[in-house]
Amino acid sequence: MARKPNKMIWITGASSGLGRSLAIALAARGNRVIASARGADELEKLVALNANITALPCDITDVGSLEAAGARMAGITPHLDQVILNAGSCEYLDFPDPDWLAIRRVMEINFFGTVNCVRLALPLLRKSPGGRPHIVGVASQVTAAPFPRAEAYGASKAALQYFFDSLRIDLASENIDVTVVNPGFVDTPLTRKNDFPMPFLMDVDEAASRIVKNIEARPRSYSFPLRLSAMLFVSKLMPGLWQKMVAPEKQQVDARSNQGIGK
Repeated sequence: MARKPNKMIWITGASSGLGRSLAIALAARGNRVIASARGADELEKLVALNANITALPCDITDVGSLEAAGARMAGITPHLDQVILNAGSCEYLDFPDPDWLAIRRVMEINFFGTVNCVRLALPLLRKSPGGRPHIVGVASQVTAAPFPRAEAYGASKAALQYFFDSLRIDLASENIDVTVVNPGFVDTPLTRKNDFPMPFLMDVDEAASRIVKNIEARPRSYSFPLRLSAMLFVSKLMPGLWQKMVAPEKQQVDARSNQGIGK
């Protein structure tokens, strides 16, 4: 069997967590990986692990920073074969007095920042010598069910899913594939800040391995773990029961209110 040619892959949010593990896993397979994030120091540590990784620091919410990164990327490669748009953030709203600006901050990174990256990547994807480039967007299984305090994060990921589903249709005539990946809870620096139980929490390297394996077939979407998908399906079958299961208890809400959280 002929060996598949190595790809030129751009990964955002690569300085830590899932993005970092994806960069390491894909570079180990012989692919050339361009790793982006705001933290230049962490990216340099990543580069030291594998010569196939090149650091490209940038802020995806800053158009000027991203355009400068695009100019540097053109000096690294004339094309891209795959992009994995993984950069993201999470803030929770604490009622009854939430920080409403958290929604804008999260949307700027998770949604608008990702859209900025698609705009930058498309011209290089169209030059892929393989003839069938691939866009991978990392969303979340949180969109399958409503969770307390998750208005900002869940809305941003739901927006991403619709964006990529529509993008897939518009790029089909150009033979550009689009896959939406919906992870469950993955053990990363971001999720370690969570103050609630995370069912079926997965090791970050195991999550990256699953993603690398499953996006090879270029599915429209890939959600994992399936046990979490099954659990979240309850919210659609019995929304009232789901609300009772996940709604914050009154004493917890009162405690947060008394502490002034969200101001």
